[in-house]
Amino acid sequence: MELRHLRYFVAVAETGSLTVAAERRLHTSQPSLSRQIKDLEDQVGADLLVRSARGVTLTEAGKVFFDHARLALSQVDAAVAAARKAAQPGKQRFAMGFLTGQEMSWLPEAMHILRAELPNIDVTVSSDYSPDLADAVARGQLDLAFLRAEPDYDLTYQPVMQEPLVVLMPSDHRLASHQTIRPQDLVGEPFIGMGNKATVLRAVIDAYLEQAGVAITPGQVVDNPAMVMSLVASTRGVTLIPAYAQNLMPWSVVSRPLAGQVPTIDLAVGYSKANPSPILKMFLTHLDELMARVAGKA
Repeated sequence: MELRHLRYFVAVAETGSLTVAAERRLHTSQPSLSRQIKDLEDQVGADLLVRSARGVTLTEAGKVFFDHARLALSQVDAAVAAARKAAQPGKQRFAMGFLTGQEMSWLPEAMHILRAELPNIDVTVSSDYSPDLADAVARGQLDLAFLRAEPDYDLTYQPVMQEPLVVLMPSDHRLASHQTIRPQDLVGEPFIGMGNKATVLRAVIDAYLEQAGVAITPGQVVDNPAMVMSLVASTRGVTLIPAYAQNLMPWSVVSRPLAGQVPTIDLAVGYSKANPSPILKMFLTHLDELMARVAGKA
């Protein structure tokens, strides 16, 4: 059994599709991927996937194997990162990740916290979906990330901001003349929901609408903030999204606050307690200062 077998299996399990995993994650052909998965099943001695016209699902054996495969890959990635760090001891690396769009507010202030250490460390920055950031922190690829508190990862989360949700709509939408929007106002409008990469946000939105007694079925689902803006403008749809996304709005999209008790979602700093980085420990001691600086600029 080779590591590539585990990576192929995890990619298929996470996407729920041999085709999507082959084309978007692994950049290989679907027949080749199918053969690799079959080889893995032969080595394990059990069927791991159930294939159907709608995609693939995990068997009971597959679910158990999936957990162990992810753990094994995480340990391998951590070992590689530790070896590379030991081979280049000159400068410490400090890797930060940001939920796409949040770096606009948080990166400048984070760099201010690190200013005294910058001559002695290499800082790397990336932006991604929240679950992918959590996965990278768990694997040791990132020291910390500004993200949602993803429940599927063994990380420590410290909330740094509560973000209110706002309504996005086309700038010439009939609701744009309203000062505030009630959830009932959204009924009958084309609604853009959150996809699989925004499960925490989707849960907050679903709970809010359910509590308001409003039943809305999304016509489309999307993960990327830029794609949200594009769909709002092109389909004349509406959506609920954290207020930070207002920083990304084109002229054709406007936002309005919600009326009444406004739902919020936490932005948190996520990190692993097992990470021994002294830069991480220093950074965490300055979280209050960081929050105050961002709040002051807001």
